[in-house]
Amino acid sequence: QVQLVESGGGQVQFGGSLRLSCAASTSTFSFVVMGWFRQAPGKRRELVAYMESVGTIYYADSVKGRFTISRDNAKNTVYLQMNSLKPEDTAVYYCHGNYQMRDYWGQGIQVTVSS
Repeated sequence: QVQLVESGGGQVQFGGSLRLSCAASTSTFSFVVMGWFRQAPGKRRELVAYMESVGTIYYADSVKGRFTISRDNAKNTVYLQMNSLKPEDTAVYYCHGNYQMRDYWGQGIQVTVSS
């Protein structure tokens, strides 16, 4: 059973930074795609960023220029560096990966940005 475990969330002030980590129980090199979603209270879960194994990277318009996704295959970990955070970035952030044609999710981690 593949597991994804997020860490690095918390509370930060407007304009601050956080780095989320997602540790996988298997080699991240084996994932077709890995990424981050988020869900704010009362809203649908939305895609934030993803990275394909072939190198393609996607960012939602709302985070372009502020967030950076990266992957360290040696550590089986995917990161989301979040800079210039805004109150509207407040949400539960979920790590996602597609491995052997199945989707896997982390348990979610809270990010709160205060104004």
